[in-house]
Amino acid sequence: MNPFFRFINSSVGKKVLMSLTGIFLAIFLIEHLAGNLLLLKNDNGEAFNGFAKFMGGNPVVRVLEVGLLSLVLLHIFNGARLWLGNRSARDKGYGVYRLNENTTLQSRMMKISAALVFVFLTVHMKKFWVPARFQGEHDIASLVYYTFQQPFYVIFYLTAFFILGYHLRHGFQSAFQTMGFRTKKYQSLIEFAAVLFWLVLPIGFAVIPLYIYFFGGSPVAFAQ
Repeated sequence: MNPFFRFINSSVGKKVLMSLTGIFLAIFLIEHLAGNLLLLKNDNGEAFNGFAKFMGGNPVVRVLEVGLLSLVLLHIFNGARLWLGNRSARDKGYGVYRLNENTTLQSRMMKISAALVFVFLTVHMKKFWVPARFQGEHDIASLVYYTFQQPFYVIFYLTAFFILGYHLRHGFQSAFQTMGFRTKKYQSLIEFAAVLFWLVLPIGFAVIPLYIYFFGGSPVAFAQ
């Protein structure tokens, strides 16, 4: 077997791959939030629609979009491989399997949060990404304004951002520990960066549905 694939299929390799894909996806959230904050401009969604049009029509961005989706799927697939591998190892090492003894609360919560984040991504992409990319919808801003004036979606998204924050908090720290950077020299820097990702980013995303719900937007096109 090729040395690269042999490493990727090893226990350490799976953790490294999980860490790298997770870090890249976390960095993408910065760009995604920057674009979404355009929804807060008092211009009836013109700036955000211009941004969405650029993202949807630029061939380079479309290629990057495919790569991003591939990273998401790889992150999920690799997480499932790690979970199955750990479970198999525990089954062999314990005569009686006891959940509380054999796994930590943090480990179990990371699995649960990962599953919930996947559900959120599926709903989010079906609600906004599919209409923009495959159904010819150009006024995505109005779709967002209309969606976030419905209490159910506001609560759903706020809950999702809370869960995402939890997942990012533990995933971010674990990633740097796996990569060997979580040492005394870089500890303060990593903790500072972690706060930006698991706290500031989710709060930034949460501001958008709250602002639209309480201060409105321009949902006319979808309210009829």
